[in-house]
Amino acid sequence: MKYIPFVKSPPFVAVIRLQGAIANSGRGLDSPSLGPVIEKAFSKGKPAAVALEINCPGGSPVQSSLIASHIRRLADENKVPVFAFVEDVAASGGYWLACAADEIFIDSCSLTGSIGVISAGFGAHQAIDKVGIERRVHTAGKSKSLMDPFKPEKPEDVAKLKGWLEDLHATFISYVKSRRGPKLTDDPDLFTGEVYIGQKGIEVGLVDAIGHMVPVMKARFGDKVRFRRYGQKRSILSRFGAQIVDDAVAGIEERAAFARFGL
Repeated sequence: MKYIPFVKSPPFVAVIRLQGAIANSGRGLDSPSLGPVIEKAFSKGKPAAVALEINCPGGSPVQSSLIASHIRRLADENKVPVFAFVEDVAASGGYWLACAADEIFIDSCSLTGSIGVISAGFGAHQAIDKVGIERRVHTAGKSKSLMDPFKPEKPEDVAKLKGWLEDLHATFISYVKSRRGPKLTDDPDLFTGEVYIGQKGIEVGLVDAIGHMVPVMKARFGDKVRFRRYGQKRSILSRFGAQIVDDAVAGIEERAAFARFGL
């Protein structure tokens, strides 16, 4: 139809799926992997809008920021509105991605929020002591062995780590405020890492409304609106199982990330 003179094609919405945990892995939700997908979604034809299908429990703050910034830059350059549609969860870094949209829609059971920063690890110094293993670490620079899991935790190291987390948290809060602005309420738990379900997320201003992609887009752009999906392509080696072990480990980590929200 678009090649026939004087015949107007029906509008279309470019759809980007953001599924899984955010990590700098080179095979999932990270800036290098998603960059070409985002570029195509905004540049192929003239989309009436870009829709983000989000099901993400969070992950790397840097990758979250890079992905969201990429989306916003192209949205502003091309003057294309962006809509986010949350499925099970858009928490922490997942909510960061949702804030790249001009409007955020959820299911009545969706989880949103978790605006906070977390660092988790293990201490193994007692275990290696029991089996008679001596830890030997030599550094040039007093901070090079910071938070070594094979040594007892030092109060000064913990204080430094908490300072980093607080800086990242402040950046996250600033970003959310810049995107959601006056929509946010003064709920005291809003930036504590609290998670909100369905309507409660609307009440505190984290999201805009309950709604699913197809009916919402039809209401905005007409019943004839079409959808074009853009996603990542798996490599031939990955398809034939050359990365089975690597993918299995990544799957366990991602499963653990979703499990934090009972999913």
